[in-house]
Amino acid sequence: MAKRPRRNHSPAFKAKVALAAVKGEKTLAELAQQFDVHPNQVTQWKAQLLDGAVEVFGGGGSAPVPAIDVKSLHAKIGELTLENDS
Repeated sequence: MAKRPRRNHSPAFKAKVALAAVKGEKTLAELAQQFDVHPNQVTQWKAQLLDGAVEVFGGGGSAPVPAIDVKSLHAKIGELTLENDS
């Protein structure tokens, strides 16, 4: 049996398959056959969609990145450079 060449699916296609899996109107096997992918792939894409859904609503769990004051950092670098040269 000849191996099928590796395929790269677009994010839109993955989202379409994952959304169909989340809806639950068809089984994973039926979806895999319909979209010509392996059932394990459908399961992975569904899990990725559900994991990423939290980020859509701003609850990614990571703290917001504080604003960096570049001028104060440059001033501190200058001070430390002068101290090291002395």
